[in-house]
This record gives sequence, structure tokens and C-alpha cells, in this order.
Amino acid sequence: MISVEGLSVEFGGTTLFKDISFVINEKDRIALMGKNGAGKSTLLKIIAGFQKASSGRISVPKDKITAYLPQHLMTENDRTVFEEASQAFAEILAMQTKMDELNHQLTVRTDYESEEYYNIIEKVSSLSEKLYSNGEINFNAEVEKIVLGLGFERTDFNRPTSNFSGGWRMRIELAKILLQNPDLILLDEPTNHLDIDSVQWLENFLVNSGKAVILISHDRTFVDRITTRTIEVTMGRIYDYKVNYSKYLELRKERREQQQKQLEEQQKIIAGTQEFIDRFKGTYSKTLQVQSRVKMLEKLEVVEVDEIDTSHLKLRFPPSPRSGMYPVTAENVSKTYEKHLVFDSATFAIQRGEKVAFVGKNGEGKSTFIKAIMGEIEHGGKLTLGHNTMIGYFAQNEASLLDETFTVFQTIDNVAKGDIRTKIKDFLGAFMFSSNDWDKKVKMLSGGERTRLAMIKLLLEPVNLLILDEPTNHLDMRTKDILKQALMKFDGTLILVSHDRDFLDGMVSKVFEFGNKRVNEHFEGIQEFLERKKMVRLNELESATKSKIL
Repeated sequence: MISVEGLSVEFGGTTLFKDISFVINEKDRIALMGKNGAGKSTLLKIIAGFQKASSGRISVPKDKITAYLPQHLMTENDRTVFEEASQAFAEILAMQTKMDELNHQLTVRTDYESEEYYNIIEKVSSLSEKLYSNGEINFNAEVEKIVLGLGFERTDFNRPTSNFSGGWRMRIELAKILLQNPDLILLDEPTNHLDIDSVQWLENFLVNSGKAVILISHDRTFVDRITTRTIEVTMGRIYDYKVNYSKYLELRKERREQQQKQLEEQQKIIAGTQEFIDRFKGTYSKTLQVQSRVKMLEKLEVVEVDEIDTSHLKLRFPPSPRSGMYPVTAENVSKTYEKHLVFDSATFAIQRGEKVAFVGKNGEGKSTFIKAIMGEIEHGGKLTLGHNTMIGYFAQNEASLLDETFTVFQTIDNVAKGDIRTKIKDFLGAFMFSSNDWDKKVKMLSGGERTRLAMIKLLLEPVNLLILDEPTNHLDMRTKDILKQALMKFDGTLILVSHDRDFLDGMVSKVFEFGNKRVNEHFEGIQEFLERKKMVRLNELESATKSKIL
């Protein structure tokens, strides 16, 4: 369907990738993988037509539509949510309006034999053909289905987009992309601002749509459930696997082991050849043999072992001071914003050492409850912190709160106190900040680097209650895995607000579900919770269907 031919990209003398080629077939669902900086987002932008390659080309049939969702997009405007989403059909609606105008002219004009009259007929015929090729579309119904699926309520339809956060405006842009019915959908980190329900809805949509998809994502479960092909970008070239992400990891490990073995064998041959050259270099009878071996070494292509991202966190949380038996106790806690009830009568206790998840749709009160625990907002009911509870808090926007004028080192040095200041460089190194990074200004850091820098603050003082609000946004899979292992070993109490199922799986033993103005406590892990929740929904659907039949 779409072919990438001999693509190369160079920046300031550095080659990002060179002479790569592959074909995107209809219904392909491809995961684009590789370490940060390998060129994944650049490749996606080139395929989308938003960036040019140094050489090579992208061949796209004229009748194929490509839609692209970057990580950051959409500025505020005065349109409502429904109006903005409907912009997906702007071209079709404009054609319909134009055809209506032309048809009106045909009904009022009487110069039936004139050239201008015939020109109008030809224009109407051309527009009719284009509109017919799009089929019969109930635009309003399609917009409603997609917007509701992405988590909006009907009451949001007439609200201006300027009333929504960047994450919700990203959903509107995603809705426009899905409504265009493209042949190829390009997604760069689409799940960063989606809650679990919306992520699952998007999964089902992409799997059942029958469209080609290329995505970059650090959500392992999301990638595994959607993709059936993995293209790895590494060391300026690509490897194309016809398998999903989990199977690709196994095959990549095997490939690198084979490369390492081939390299070791080749090095033995090179060493033996060099030894022969050095030994017989001045021997007349061996001159031709020596020259032959010298030429052989000059022409030899050395086996390359693909890079392995060995930089990683050596993350370990300090031992937790002992807290009271119940670090957090809630009794009939409620919160209302401008007459809007967020949640009511929340009553529960979190026991010392428990690891729990706060889950639910965006806007149902997860982050609001965290702010209530932190004492940042007023609320109804009683919220009590246990004896000697010491909180380490990572807010959802923690990374964006960093002072961009500070360097990496200054950011930590300004908040570190006492003996811990002598270990700042150790902390920076543990979080993948080399000595070359210490003098970088925060404004030069990527989203993932800012998140890692903000996370270091949690290690500066011993805590026994960690509260993390969406800590994995912008973290790659390797970093998330290491953070997860560190949190599982953390001996204090943990409250996690996250939509990342793979991150939560195996870590939390209790789930607090926020929804319908309530907070419900479930004594189970995240996978058990999600499976049971799907079953409940299926039963409800079946009951509703039976009622209609009866």
C-alpha cells in the first residue's frame, strides 16, 4: 500500500538512519521500537509528510489517506468539542454546501443552452461523484460515537475546547483522526493522556477498524494487544519482525546473541591473521601470503553487535521509617467544585505497607483525592494521616513544575539538605544523568528526562508513604520496568494513580475505583479487577439486549 524507499536522515553531520526501506501493507499494525533518540518520531513525521528526509522517498497512492497524531498538538480555539471533532468532515461538508449552491443555481437559471449552465452541470456531476465515493455518512452519529468512546460526556459536547486541559484536547484531535476514516493511522504516544477505559476503547477500535496502524508507545500491554508487526530502529538501520512486541523481545535477544558469537569468532580469525602478518612480514618466501592477508583484513567487514541501551536506573528507595498502622483513613470524604459533586461518602483505610491503585476515568476525582490527602484542597468529611506518616509526593505535573533556568545539578542541589548533598552526583548517575548532563538547563531536557529529574526528589529524604500521580508518562519501557521493581521492593505504603495496566500488574493488591460520584474498594489486583469489570459490563449488555427482545 505505502512504501518507504531508501530513506536517510542526517542532522549536522550525524546520521540518524541510512537507506532504510520497508512496505506498509493494508491492515498492518506496526509497533515502532528503539531507544530514545534512535529516530522513531522522526520516521513517523516523515511518513506523515510533516518532515523531509535527507534522501529517499515515501510512495503513497493518491487515493490513500494518512492521519498523524503527534505527542503535542492542538491550540485552543472558540469551537465546541462537537464542532471541533466535526472538522474531520469539513472538506466533505464544504463540498455538500457547494453542491447545494450549484443545484440552486440550476433551478433559478433559464439559460439552459449556455456554456456557463453546462459548466455548472459538470461541476455538480464532479462533486456528486466525490461525495458518492464517501458513501452515506451520518456525520453527527459518527462524531457522537467516537467522542463518547474517548471519554467525553454528552454534557461536554457544547463546551468550548478552551475549557479543557491539553490531554483532553489531544483526545479531540484523536477523535478527528479516527473520524477521517484514514487508510493509515500514525500514533506517537497516544495513551499518555488517556484513562484505562479510553485506552481499552482505543485498543478495540484500532484492532477492529481494519486500518493500517503504526504506533510509538511505552504502554507494553497496549502495544502487545494492538500490533502484529514490530520494526526496530537501531544504529541507523531497521529490523522488521512479523510478530508483536513480546515475541520481538525474544527474537531480538537471539539476534544479538548470534551477532556477539559471530563477532567473537571473527575476532579470533582477525587475531590469527594479524599474528601471521606480524610473524612473516619480513620473510621473502611468505611475501605473497602476507600481502594477501593484509588485503583480506582491509576488505573485511567487521561484524557489528547492535547497541544495547545499558544505561539504566540503579533505583533503590531508602528504608522507610515506621508509620502508624493506618497511614490514610477516610471517613465520608466528599468534594464539590462549583456545585459539581466529584465524589461523596468515600470511606476506607489504607494499611501500613499496602500498595494500592487509584483508577477510573479522568475527571472522576483520583487526583482530587490525592490533593485532599496532601491538604492542598478543602473537602467534606474526615481525612486522617496516621502517626509518623511521612509523604513523598509526585504530582501529575511534577516535571513541568521544574525551573527551566536551573541546570540539572542545581535542580537537585537547591532542595538537598545535610549529608545527602554529598550524594547528589550518585543520585544523578543512578537516574541516567551522566557528568555531561549536569550543566544542561532543564529547558533542554526531554519529557522523560524531566520526569526522571523530578523523581530524584523522592529519594532525598526517607518517606513511608509514596503517592505517585501518573509517574510513568514519558518514561520508556526500560525505565518503567526498573521503577516498578524499585517500588515493589519499597517497604512503605504506596498509592499509585496510573492508567498503565502493565505497570500496575503484580504490584498493587487493592484497587480503588473512582466513578459515578463514588469511591469503591476492591480487594484484588488490577488484572482481576479489569477482567471482572468487563464481565459485569457484558452481563449488563446481555440483560439490556434481552429486555429489548422481550
